[in-house]
Amino acid sequence: MQKSLFSKAMAAPLDTRPLAARMRPSSLEEFVGQEQIIGPGRLLRRAIEADRLFSSLIFWGPPGCGKTTLAQIIAGVTRSHFVSLSAVLSGVKDIREVVAQAEKKRLQQQRTIVLIDEIHRFNKAQQDALLPHVEAGTLILIGATTENPYFEVIAPLLSRARVFVFQPLTEEQIRLLLDRALRDRQRGLGTYPASLTDDAWRYLARIAGGDGRNALNALELAVLSTPPDAEGNIVIHLEEAQESMQARVLLYDRDGDAHYDTISAFIKSVRGSAVDAALYWLACMIQAGEDPKFIARRLLILASEDIGLADPEALVQAVAAAQALTWVGLPEAQYHLAQATIYLSLAPKSNSTKAYFAALDKVKEAGIAPVPPYLKDPQRDGKAQGHGQGYKYPHNYPGHYVEQAYLPVELSAENFYEPGEQGREKQLASEWQARRARKTID
Repeated sequence: MQKSLFSKAMAAPLDTRPLAARMRPSSLEEFVGQEQIIGPGRLLRRAIEADRLFSSLIFWGPPGCGKTTLAQIIAGVTRSHFVSLSAVLSGVKDIREVVAQAEKKRLQQQRTIVLIDEIHRFNKAQQDALLPHVEAGTLILIGATTENPYFEVIAPLLSRARVFVFQPLTEEQIRLLLDRALRDRQRGLGTYPASLTDDAWRYLARIAGGDGRNALNALELAVLSTPPDAEGNIVIHLEEAQESMQARVLLYDRDGDAHYDTISAFIKSVRGSAVDAALYWLACMIQAGEDPKFIARRLLILASEDIGLADPEALVQAVAAAQALTWVGLPEAQYHLAQATIYLSLAPKSNSTKAYFAALDKVKEAGIAPVPPYLKDPQRDGKAQGHGQGYKYPHNYPGHYVEQAYLPVELSAENFYEPGEQGREKQLASEWQARRARKTID
C-alpha cells in the first residue's frame, strides 16, 4: 500500500531540469520582486514593453534575485537578436564571433542584445574587447553581476551603461515563489500531493536569505525525499525543511562589498557603545569565514582611535585578544574576540589621539621646524655648539616638572591635543590642563 501511494505521488514532470530552472518566469507578469526597477510605470518596464531598449544595462545584486531571469524576459519580448554568454565559459574569441553576427544583423536593421552573466569574471582585456562595439551601438550589453560593478567593470564600459541595483527577495516574495511551484502542474510540483506546515513555510522563506533559487531547490528536495503518509499526502514539516536547507546562505565576499560594509557596521557599533550590535556583526563575520586576524586588527585600531586614554586598559584587552588568537586559533578564540568586543563597546570613548594628525598636518603644511638648541642631543659633536645648554631636567624640580618650551618658537602658540572628558583621560589630563591655563595667563 505504501509503495503504491509513493509511486502515485511521484508523477514527476517530464522536464528533468531543476525546479528553479523550470519555474523561471517567462514574462514580466510572472516576475517576482524588484518593483523599484520593473514595477508598473517604471522606466525599465516601459522600455521593455515598448521594445525601446537602446542603452546598455548592468544588473547588480545578490544571487537568486532575478537578474538573469529579467534579462531572459527581455530576450523573449524584444525583436532584437539576443545572444547569451557566460563570463565563466566565454572569452575574447566568443565576443568577436558575437560582434561579427551583430554587424550582419545591423545591416538587416536588427539590433543585437548580448547578455553576459557574471560579467565581473571578465578580465580587463575581455571587457576592453566589448567597449568599442558598445560605444558604436553595434550591440547592447546586459551584464549581470553579484559584485560591485563600480569596482569590477571598467570605467569606460560602465559610463556607457545604466546600473540597476537588485535587492534580495523578501520572505513574502519567497513564499509566493514556493506556493506557485507547489501549484503548477506543468513546470512545478503540482502533480505531487504536497503541502507545508506553517513552521516549514516560515523556515524556508527566512533561511533562503532572499535567494529564490535556493528556496526552490530546497522545496524540490524536501518534496522528492519525503514519503507520503497513509493517506498519500506529502506533508513537509519543519524537520524536513531544515534537512533540505540546513544553513542560511550568507551573502558575504571577503573581497567585496559585504566585507567592507560588515566591518564598517562592526566598527561603528563598537564606537557607538552598542554592544549587542557589535557582537552581532562580529558573529556575522566569523560565520561567513572572515579572517579573524583582520577582526583583531580592527579591534586594536579601535582601542586607540575611539577609546584611547579614556580607558587605557582597552588597548591591553585588544592586544591580549590578538595574542590569544595566534595561540589558540578558532573556534576557541571566538571567546577572546568577543571579550575584547564587549570591553571596547562598554568602555568610555575618546578620540583625542587624533591630536597626532593635527600635528602631522602642521608638518605637511609648514615643513619640519628646527629643533631648539637646548633640546638637541649634546652627546655627539653638538656640545661645542651649545647643544643641550639651558635644558631643564624635570626630575631635578619639585613634582618632576618645570615650565619649559618644547616646541619650536614659531609653533609655541599651537595646541594640538584636546583631552576628552571621559573615564581615565579626564583625570590624566586635569593637571596638564591647569598648567596650560597658567601658561596662557602668563
